[in-house]
Amino acid sequence: MARKSLLVIAVLLLLPGVARADWLFTPYGGMTFGKDAKDLEHFNWGGTVGWMGAGIVGAELDFNHTPNFFQPKDSTDSTNTNLFGKNNVTSLMGNLIVGVPIGGQRGPGIRPYASAGLGLLKQNVPGTDEFLEVTRNDWGFNLGFGAHVFASDHVGFRGDVRYLRSLQNDEGTVNDFKAGNFDYWRWTVGVTFR
Repeated sequence: MARKSLLVIAVLLLLPGVARADWLFTPYGGMTFGKDAKDLEHFNWGGTVGWMGAGIVGAELDFNHTPNFFQPKDSTDSTNTNLFGKNNVTSLMGNLIVGVPIGGQRGPGIRPYASAGLGLLKQNVPGTDEFLEVTRNDWGFNLGFGAHVFASDHVGFRGDVRYLRSLQNDEGTVNDFKAGNFDYWRWTVGVTFR
């Protein structure tokens, strides 16, 4: 009986460590740029809640808000200033993540990743009167890449770059989605807790 117990203990000690899943929470801030945000770069903020499986695949929910998205950066520019009140762009996307943990899932390490997903992309542009007001709730998609850099078991940093684009519904066919005209890039940095 003692030999069987020693054999079981020896086998358990020789097995590789059990891989574990990570829950990740990242509040972040950054800037918009390019495409429809060209020359309208503005601060954006948000957060993600994600789950990375014991392998390389995971999922996340990403919320982002960009106040004054359509407002010119230069407040002395009077060409479009009167058209915009409190305008913003808000996105809520569910993403699939593929990321490789270099250095393991415990302690210091780095996890580069790529992500893609679908969700809501809302544009809100109040005008000087109701005829100029634009509020759209579109489906959208995003593609991105970045890396988590962990300093310890529970705290790290994340850098991320994403491309976001609206999907517009073709009025002729209810289920026919195509890439819309509204698109932009954003970069963000944040603190990740796991």
